[in-house]
Amino acid sequence: MEYKPTAKDVQELRQRTGAGMMDCRNALTTANGDMNLAIENLRKSGIAKAEKRAGRVASEGRIVVNMAPDAKSGSILELNSETDFVSRNEDFGAVADALGKALFNTSFDGIVADAAAGTFLGSPLDGKTVQDKVTETSAKTGENVVLRRYARLTTDGTLGTYIHHNGRVAVIVEVTGPAGAPAQELAKTVAEHVAAGVPRVPEAVRREDVATELVEREHRIFTEKALAEGKPANIVDKVVEGQIRKFFSEVTLLEQPWVREESKTIQQLVDEASKAAGAPLTVKRFVRYRMGE
Repeated sequence: MEYKPTAKDVQELRQRTGAGMMDCRNALTTANGDMNLAIENLRKSGIAKAEKRAGRVASEGRIVVNMAPDAKSGSILELNSETDFVSRNEDFGAVADALGKALFNTSFDGIVADAAAGTFLGSPLDGKTVQDKVTETSAKTGENVVLRRYARLTTDGTLGTYIHHNGRVAVIVEVTGPAGAPAQELAKTVAEHVAAGVPRVPEAVRREDVATELVEREHRIFTEKALAEGKPANIVDKVVEGQIRKFFSEVTLLEQPWVREESKTIQQLVDEASKAAGAPLTVKRFVRYRMGE
């Protein structure tokens, strides 16, 4: 006798997978009522659907930040969808939060610019893997859902965060040195500055950390431009030196003018905070995510 799914079983499968009613009915029929096998078949189907969606642009979504109460560890990740209609959905938000907590609870320390190149996608989550969860969310929403990037920082110093009011930009900053109010305030202030991206998003904390090829490219451009403008060869070096100095003041965090008071640089803020702390404080690293960037 052919198995016919009950309404109760169909509803249970829908709740557990988020799949449509007919898909659940067919999956149960094919699995002869075996709920786990039906879920497995739907997951396989979901993976096929997700693969078809993979080429579609996912530039909306959610950025999730988690921070330990003692500010010694924190994490940030970006989960993308194709539309803000999906990203504003409570279920999508719950998945993003679950991934964020799972990342925060790992022992990883580092910054991964492309999640596909990292190991977090293979981490366990609710009896599955993080990749399974992302794939199921794609199947459930009908959109290409992608875990784009993530980072988790640990420190002996202090972490500070800033999330822009629209939720589309978030930053974590690490400050090393003695913990306390000066370090906490500095980390939060610098995070806010980095989020603003003024005069531009910094390439590095200090000039020696700026990629050599980037500096060489700018030097070459400035030199060729000065020569093309007919400037005498004996002053080209001085002109280029001034332009490189200006370049560093734009791309190096510590040399940037503070977004709230342009007469001060970020390095001056660090110096003031160090004085208040009674010991040197240092901005070690930062992570900045802008949605879909």
